Parts: sequence; C-alpha cells; structure tokens
Amino acid sequence: MSRLLLINGPNLNLLGSREPQIYGDTPLTRIEAAAASEAAQLGHQLDCFQSNHEGELVERIQAAAADGTALILINAGAYTHTSVALRDALSAVALPFIEVHLSNVYARETFRHRSLLSDLAAGVIVGFGPLGYRLAVIAAHQQLSA
Repeated sequence: MSRLLLINGPNLNLLGSREPQIYGDTPLTRIEAAAASEAAQLGHQLDCFQSNHEGELVERIQAAAADGTALILINAGAYTHTSVALRDALSAVALPFIEVHLSNVYARETFRHRSLLSDLAAGVIVGFGPLGYRLAVIAAHQQLSA
C-alpha cells in the first residue's frame, strides 16, 4: 500500500457553488471521497489537503517528503499559472506528481494555458471534471506499479 497525497489549491473549497457551468456542482468533499474510495480499491491510502494560502500548500508539499507520501496529486488552482514557490517545492521534494484540473484550461482564457508545473509532472489530466481526480488516482497506481 502506498500513501498518496491530494492537494487542492485556492477556491476549490467552493466547488459545488462556484461557477458550476465551469466547475460542475460536485462539492470538494464528494470529489475527495470518490478519489479516496478509488485509491482504497487499488490498495492505497489517500490523504487530502486544501488551502487558499500558498505558504500552507508549500509547507504541505515539503512535509510530504518526510511523511511517507509516495506520489502527489495536485490541483493548484490559479497557482498553477503563477506560483514559482509551488513549482520549487515540488521540484525540491522530488516526489512524482500528477497535475489535475477540472476544466479544460486550454479552452479557457489564454493565461490559463500556461502551467508552471506541467513540465515537472508525471502527467496532466484536464477537462474531465470530478472524474479527473479518479483518473489521476488510477494513473498514480500505474506509476507506482511500474
């Protein structure tokens, strides 16, 4: 059994009510529960963390290096496009990670087309809504089994 860490960034705590035409109407707690269930079925433990604060996200990534986390799943939200600090933290801990986005960022505003994380990621899943999180867990299982 491997330990996986799911990190969600700013405003994702508002899922279910925030712009449902873009992000859907599923609350983050239900998305996390479905991902955790998928992880358990595959024999893994999924820990979930959400924060609207960049420093807290960086600290949780750094803690993952020492707490037995094997792989990180991350939806950094808007920080995907702006945070060198998150990029540096992910690079520093040297844990594999999968980037996840609910919406298809490439069908949205141009500033969302650029990720500061993608080139370091094992893979990127975009545009599948809540299913993307379960797909990321399956991909994590494949990565860890290889």
